[in-house]
Order: sequence, then C-alpha cells, then structure tokens
Amino acid sequence: MRRVGALAYVHRYDCGRHRPALRRPTHPGPRVTSAPPRGGVGPALRVRVPSLSPSVLDFLRTEAASALALLAATVVALVWVNSPWSAAYDALWDTTAGLHLGSWSLDLSLHAWVNDAAMAVFFTVVGLEIAREATRGELRDRRTVAVPALGALGGLVVPVLLYLALTAGTDVAHGWGVVMSTDTAFLVGVLALFGPACPDRLRLFLLTLAIVDDIGAITAMAVFYTDDVDLVALAVAGALVVVMLVLRWVRVWRLLPYALCGVALWVAVHASGVHATLAGVAVGLVVPATAARREDVQAVKGYARDLVEETTAEREHLTELASRAAVPASDRLQRMLHPWSAFVVVPLFGLANAGVRLDAESLADAARSRLTLAIMVGLVVGNAVGITGAATLAIRLGLGDLPGRVRWGHLMGGAVLAGIGFTISLFIAELAFDDEQHLAEAKTGILAGSLVAAVVGSVLLRWLGERLPLCSPPSDPPPALPPLPWRAPGAHDPADPGATTDAADDAGAQQCLPGQASGSSGP
Repeated sequence: MRRVGALAYVHRYDCGRHRPALRRPTHPGPRVTSAPPRGGVGPALRVRVPSLSPSVLDFLRTEAASALALLAATVVALVWVNSPWSAAYDALWDTTAGLHLGSWSLDLSLHAWVNDAAMAVFFTVVGLEIAREATRGELRDRRTVAVPALGALGGLVVPVLLYLALTAGTDVAHGWGVVMSTDTAFLVGVLALFGPACPDRLRLFLLTLAIVDDIGAITAMAVFYTDDVDLVALAVAGALVVVMLVLRWVRVWRLLPYALCGVALWVAVHASGVHATLAGVAVGLVVPATAARREDVQAVKGYARDLVEETTAEREHLTELASRAAVPASDRLQRMLHPWSAFVVVPLFGLANAGVRLDAESLADAARSRLTLAIMVGLVVGNAVGITGAATLAIRLGLGDLPGRVRWGHLMGGAVLAGIGFTISLFIAELAFDDEQHLAEAKTGILAGSLVAAVVGSVLLRWLGERLPLCSPPSDPPPALPPLPWRAPGAHDPADPGATTDAADDAGAQQCLPGQASGSSGP
C-alpha cells in the first residue's frame, strides 16, 4: 500500500487534545486554512502544508554541516597565522604549482588555485541552486519570492550606502562590494544550531534571500572588480557558453560534454582577465534544470517492466541509462559537486584566506581604521535595516507575505544573521584591495562583523523562539479559504485508494506551545 508523500497535518490550537491526522494536500505550495472540528465542538483546526522539498532540505543540511567545517578551518587559519609557525602558513600558500600541456602552461600559487580554480566549483553549485530555484523552486512564484527578493535588494543597497558614507574621501571607498554578500553556509549553520525550534519556513525565506543576494554580489564582482579584459579570450568564452546552450537545446543529458565545456570555459575566462570563478556561475546556470518530461518517466517505466520480465545485462544497462536521463542534469551535477564544495572547497578557502594577524598592533590599527568600521557597520546594521525595511515595504505594498508563522521579530533576527558575509566578502576583499594593510583591515572587519551578526542574530532568534514560537497559532485569524473536510486519524482518502494516512509517519509535526502537555486526553 503506497504512503502519501507530501502530507499536511491537522491539529488543534491546544495541541495536546488530539493526535494529528494526516491527509494529502489538495493544493500546491505552502498554505494555511481552517477546518471544522470533529462533531462541531472545540476551536477551529489549522492545516499547514510543508513548504520545503526534499532537495531544498538536503541542500540546507549540507550547508549547515559545511558551516562547521568552515568554522573549524577559520579557527585553524587564525591560530596558525598567529603562532610561531606563521611563516610556514605564508610559504604554503605562496608555493607555485602549474599545468603544462605542450607549449601551453598555467602556473599559479596555491592561494590563487584555491581562489580562482577551486572556488569555481563553489560558484557552480551557487549557479545550479539559482537555476533549480528559478525553474522548479521558490523563485518561480512571484508572491513567494517578492518579499525575500526585495529584502535582498535592501540588503545590497543599504550596506553599500553606509560603507560609502563612512569611507567617503578615502582610498578604500572602492571596496564597497565587500559588504554586499551573505554567507549561505554560515547563515544556515547558525540558524540550525541556535535558531528557533522549527525554523524551516525561516530557513527557506533566508535561503531565497541569500540566493538573490548572491546574484547581486556576483554581478558586482563581474562588472566592477574586473581588470583589463582580453576580448579574444572573452569571445572564446562566449562561444563555449553558446555551445553549452546548444547542448541544452538538443537535450543532451550526459554530464561529460558540459564538464568538458566547463573546464575549457574556465581556462578562457581566466585568460580574458575576468575573474575565472564566473565560469562556474555560467556553467551552473546553463546546465539543464527543468523537471523530467513525462515521456522520459514513461521510458523508465517501460525499461523497468522489461527488466522485471527478464533480467539481462543489457536491460539493466538500459534501465539505468533511462533513469539517469530522467533526472535533470543540474540535480545530478549538484549532488556530485555539492559535498566537494561544502566540505573541501569552502573550508580550504577559509583556511587560505582567514589568516589574519590578531596581535596588539594589528588590532589597534583595525580599531582606528575607517575601513574596518565601515565593513562592520555595513554588514551588521546595513543588512538589519535594509532587509527589514525593504521586506516591510514589499508587504505593505501587497507584493507578498511572510511565510508560515514567521513574525516581524523573526524577520529582524534573520536580517541580522544575513550580515554574516564571510566567504564572498573575503573573496571580493582579495579582488578589491592590493595593499596588504588595507586587506588585513578588511579581513578583520569581515571577521568581526560576521561574528557580531552571528551572535546578535542567534540570540535574538533564540529569545524570540521561546516567546513567539514559529509553530504557534497567530493572534489574528487566518484569511478565509475553502474549508477542508474533516478526516479522522487513519481515514481513507477516496481520491487515492492506494494511499494511507498513518499519523506516525509525521512524528514531530505536532508542535506544542510552551507549558502545554502533549499527552492530555480529548473531551
């Protein structure tokens, strides 16, 4: 008997009086509605449909775990560079390594290999996630994306304005791009470790915000932090992008052609003078991300039936190929690259770039530096004010709504957390500042600002999570929506004879308010 995949749960406001009953949702996307109670007695019931797809949950879990690895690498870098063995740290990343193929060669320091080559994998994953969300995820729906998108716009503009105001008339004003980014891994990791008890809706909101924020930061990096451009190499890069678009158009589902074009694209972009990591973004956006077609799924079923009738090596191979072809290429590539990006590339980047000297003289210089102050204010205050203000404006204009039970206080706490601008902020700082003193002050500001944002945001969310649970009923009644018929626990769904509704499948869906018992009996 088949079990229902996406389940909605129904429960009373007083939480402990009835066990949840599960039923198949009859509408797409997250939704809240009312249902009459059994027998007409008691308060109205609430139906909430989970809004996170398995792929989004998997992405969030990986990012949360990656935050721990990145934090560990950052601590190692700080301890190493402030130890008696600091010279070995500098010597390691200055070591030159190269690729040689006939008369062609590419020699870079290990630091450059990490920042230019390895980080291209990270930006490929970012591009893949943007493409997936735009085609099959949260970025499809205008009302769903309006509030986090406009919030991200505020989180881009206000920090830059504050930075420019504090650095006006100095030779570091051009580094405004440092305060534009949000570190997705640290954001999701801090939210998972210190956030409210059921932060999925808030995590989804902030993930959408971070994706839009990354688009803005990447665009700024490409336009404003690019040196002299070799037009011939750039034209070759453009031609390779066209080749990948043609592969996508003719529905090439194998990853190898895209991978070969991606490597060649990285070489061309690196030779052009544009930062080579943008090749990763291009690959992530171009690889097909559309959902499986009906005919592909039917082909898998046909091959599977043939395999059941007679098991042969050829039929096993055909079934495997059909199954792989039915899965979007972007999903397969993301599953392949995301663990490497999360647990190898990003921690390696932190180890290579977070080495900041924290001796008394360096800290005194940073404390007097307008650059350090501007970055800290831009990251912490700029994101809090910009995101909250822009999101509030979007809601007041009727462009969208906050998701689920997210309240204004949770929005502000999440906006403060968005000030964690570690990875891409360090990346842009490396591009913006050639002077070692300015770069050290910028890194100190990024580390300090990200730390303040993480602590203040997590404390605010923890405090609000205890007083305003995300899963508690709102004080205002929900908007009137078509009622759902009451269905007792374990009831059979006539629309789906093969489905079952076992409440045990959604253990933990019942969320009690503080002070309420979960085992009280019904009337």
